[in-house]
Amino acid sequence: MKPITKFSLFALSLICAAASSSTPVLAQKKKVLPVKSYDAQNRPSKIYTTAEKSDLRLSESGSLVFKPLKQPVETQICIFVDPDKKFQSFLGIGGAITDATAETFAKLPKESQQQFLRAYYDRDKGIGYTLARTTIHSSDFSSGSYTYVKDNDPALKTFNVAHDEQYRIPLIKQAIQAAGGKLPMFVSPWSPPAFMKTNDDMLHGGKLRPEFRQAWADYYVKFIKTYEKMGMPIWGLSVQNEPMATQKWESCIYTAEEERDFVKQYLGPTLHKQGLADKKLITWDHNRDLIYQRASIMLNDPEAAKYVWGVGFHWYETWTGSAQQFENVRMVHEAYPKVNLMLTEACVEKFDMDRINDWALGERYGLSLINDFNSGATAWTDWNMLLDENGGPNHVGNFCFSPIHGDTKTGRLIYTNSYYYLGQFSKFIRPGAKRIAAVSNRDKLITTAFQNTNGQVVVVVMNKSNDKVSHFVWIAGKAAEATALPHSISTYVIN
Repeated sequence: MKPITKFSLFALSLICAAASSSTPVLAQKKKVLPVKSYDAQNRPSKIYTTAEKSDLRLSESGSLVFKPLKQPVETQICIFVDPDKKFQSFLGIGGAITDATAETFAKLPKESQQQFLRAYYDRDKGIGYTLARTTIHSSDFSSGSYTYVKDNDPALKTFNVAHDEQYRIPLIKQAIQAAGGKLPMFVSPWSPPAFMKTNDDMLHGGKLRPEFRQAWADYYVKFIKTYEKMGMPIWGLSVQNEPMATQKWESCIYTAEEERDFVKQYLGPTLHKQGLADKKLITWDHNRDLIYQRASIMLNDPEAAKYVWGVGFHWYETWTGSAQQFENVRMVHEAYPKVNLMLTEACVEKFDMDRINDWALGERYGLSLINDFNSGATAWTDWNMLLDENGGPNHVGNFCFSPIHGDTKTGRLIYTNSYYYLGQFSKFIRPGAKRIAAVSNRDKLITTAFQNTNGQVVVVVMNKSNDKVSHFVWIAGKAAEATALPHSISTYVIN
């Protein structure tokens, strides 16, 4: 045995000190486990399809069988899906319960009323809507203009919603019940009462008079609290429907700065002081063309932005001759990733019964839904859920299409293909889902995809061409063959 030297004692002391130290001399290298990719093979799946020149309407039309396919070649048409890459959460899809919708509903026989409720809110027998919107007093889709207060009552002492108790409130309550007892609903005003406006008119634009800004903020609170007391929970509200549009119907103009200041100085603080801080406040609520400019003015001001849950948008920028500008929504999402985006209104204008079966109606919905979700939208809310055989009622003749029309003469429901295109999303993608990566390598096919909270993958593929397109659905080295019929939309549900 070698004798212990002074050097050995010194080395031993260093070793002991290191052992007692909180910081090891050499940190152990952690073993990194490989990430296990999603395996689509042997998973049960179903395909549901809506297609022109066929009887397929949200119809089960086959299944997917996944087999190994490591590297597709350029001549193979593919939808590439990656469940490991997740993006925004999905809040839901729904429609607006307007005065026109409620009045048309009330004119239908009981059997058609129940059919309507099942068609929209029953997930098995219908398309499972999970969101709703309604108006704060009248819009153009009312039989006439009205408010909840008498003229020249800024103190709101005469406030009551008796008008809504005839048609709208009964339908909202039935819709909540049909949706299983829970139906998140947001509310929007089209105009303050005439006495609060610069043009003394609810119609034709005009602006909110500065001296009535607090009274108008109080009006939102009165409405929300009244509806909630009557058993209709309010999830959120928008500041103003279409604040840049001077219309022949109810309308009110705000510049971006005026809307920002109203939110910052009046509406936001009032909601908080009145115990409504949990209500989701939505700004803009107008077309995609100006969405970035409007969002930036609001959200670049911290004192205004702290009250804002999200930015709402419509699809009517096409009135200028432009195509739909999805890239503007994407830019807002990229610039303000923590702010929610949702389409708050969409419909096809200029109702014509001769166009009731026009396939372009539904394709416009499919194009918008796919691109809006891919641009970062968390929710999508259609406009009128039901209109009559004339595209109304509408007190200024602005008749439009809705996914379902009720013929008040015969009592029957008329389904446009828009209803089925909406259902290709709302029936299968459920609240809480996450959007996942999905791309097409051909412009004839467009796609989006989500993963539900139960792990189910939902892929929507729309064929906007005149051709039948055979393709593969490719996920992590496994692929399944599928066919997209001409002018069709299909949903692939992989359990």
